[in-house]
Amino acid sequence: MDWRGVLICTLGLWGLWHLWQRFELRPVHPADGPLVTTDPLQTDMERESTAQHGRWTLTGRAHYEVTARILGREEYRMDPLSDLIPEDLALGWGPMSDNRVLESFEISQSARFYSWHPRNDMPIPREEVIEHSANTHVIAANEHVGSQLKRLRVGEVVRLTGVLVDAVRDDGTYIHTSLTRTDSGAGACEVMLVEGVEVL
Repeated sequence: MDWRGVLICTLGLWGLWHLWQRFELRPVHPADGPLVTTDPLQTDMERESTAQHGRWTLTGRAHYEVTARILGREEYRMDPLSDLIPEDLALGWGPMSDNRVLESFEISQSARFYSWHPRNDMPIPREEVIEHSANTHVIAANEHVGSQLKRLRVGEVVRLTGVLVDAVRDDGTYIHTSLTRTDSGAGACEVMLVEGVEVL
């Protein structure tokens, strides 16, 4: 087999793998109605803790547990944070877990932001959208958690448990977590060291 045959075979295998990945990660389409009725639970830490994660030093700010519908997921491989945070999850709870509300919005993720835009009239007040959805930068605590995060699908309801953290890399690059659900814009994302993943 010449090099062109090898190239064609390789491209074919890559294409099949890519199609299989898209099939495995196809969105879930749940029934109407709010899928999650509880707000995220955030509790103070008794003492500040730090941990090393590769080149990054993580400082725990609060224990955090969130049950939410996955509104979007975006992988990052080339940006300054991708060695620590290869994936972001846009999460929604309360009214932002209900198809009848979500169908009124265009939802997207890019450049580490989660964006929503009403198609017509706002189905709920802007403050409710902000308080019931968030972009979460997820850091896997270990390889098992990492593999679970990679298999999550848009539309699923997931419970994540772990710690909200600030992170500093040895070259000075840093990111700080939000500690409130009422903020928006730059700095409003939760940075979460995920220790547990449960699809509900």
